[in-house]
Amino acid sequence: MTAWHADPFFQYPRTTFDTSEGNVELPILYYDDSQVLALFLVDYDRAQSMVRGEGLESARFVGGKALVGVAFYEYRQTSIGVYNEVGVAIAVVPAGTRSPVFPLLSMMGSLDKGSVGFFIVDLPVTTAAACAAGREIWGYPKFVTPIRFSLHGERFGGAVADPESEGDLLELAGDTGVGIPGPLLDLILYSRRHGELLRTLVNTRGGGLICLPGTMRLKVSGSAHAMARRLVALGLDDAMPAVVMRSERLQLRLNAGAVLP
Repeated sequence: MTAWHADPFFQYPRTTFDTSEGNVELPILYYDDSQVLALFLVDYDRAQSMVRGEGLESARFVGGKALVGVAFYEYRQTSIGVYNEVGVAIAVVPAGTRSPVFPLLSMMGSLDKGSVGFFIVDLPVTTAAACAAGREIWGYPKFVTPIRFSLHGERFGGAVADPESEGDLLELAGDTGVGIPGPLLDLILYSRRHGELLRTLVNTRGGGLICLPGTMRLKVSGSAHAMARRLVALGLDDAMPAVVMRSERLQLRLNAGAVLP
């Protein structure tokens, strides 16, 4: 028991899921964390090619573009241990669902009414326990590798190490521009597990800053690793984000997924 257990946000019914690295209680609770989320506008057809066949369609944003999020997380205290994580995800809706006229605005609304979510294409983590939970409970494309995370005010430096060779797969670094206080995004995550499409809700709180990109840039290595190849295919090498969200007081609940018909 910790002081967080007296907080109503974390007083939530939980169930146990058995993984190859031990039991995991769902929802997974994240008590003390930091986040840097860079949102990029990319060519729609490039993004659509990565979700085709998943029962999903890329959501269309301003200028007919697709939206890709590259998120770095430092999880300092959670119910599954301490670890870092990086997610690369494409904003999508289930196939046949009408995409909202203003999809980003709809993502700030109620999770219960939302259809726009993210399909994760890569999700490296730093611990075997977090990797097993993600792969076995939700079907997320996780792999284990060192991840650097350094956030000091507006300055951020983060990188994912190449698990197959020396060097990094990618680096996100720079100073964010002018920012305003704003809420963190609650998330809908879509994934495939055992052939079934799951819809998972992530409840967040803590607040942070919504910032102009400043000098923030994403650099992708010439690695042959599939994650690097996908980032290059999305046109994200040396890319500047449209907006950056950062927080040093992130808290969240990662819930079990529901099977979609």
